[in-house]
Amino acid sequence: MSEYNIKSPVETDFDNLINLWEKAVRATHHFLKEEDLIIYKQLLIKQYFKDVDLYCVFLNEEIAGFIGLEEKNIEMLFIDPQHFSKGIGKALMQYAIIHLKCDRVAVNEQNTKAFTFYRKLGFKPVSRVLKDGLGKPYPLIQMKIDI
Repeated sequence: MSEYNIKSPVETDFDNLINLWEKAVRATHHFLKEEDLIIYKQLLIKQYFKDVDLYCVFLNEEIAGFIGLEEKNIEMLFIDPQHFSKGIGKALMQYAIIHLKCDRVAVNEQNTKAFTFYRKLGFKPVSRVLKDGLGKPYPLIQMKIDI
């Protein structure tokens, strides 16, 4: 399935996860306002990482990408931009789908590359909400895959 080794991070990895998250968001979420990016970053540190099960791909002992899961929901997927298009996101998604039976993801409507990525994996849009979980004007497309 994947040549990447996927394992859970430890708390001492969280600073690296935050740095990777910020690099990935700055490379892919051009629609975010800077002040919102700061809010999300703080929430990631204080709350979101504690609310999900995290899995990472490590390359040469460095985190190349990570996924956060809550029950059957894929809550976050971020890949270090220097490792884009190397199959890391696909490997993490396949791990979540096949081994953990995750079948739902929400994607920012403005993040068309991510939407296309999830479509290629077999996810289909099922609904749309006008605002994200914080009530910010970033529409989300809810997607589901049959597994």
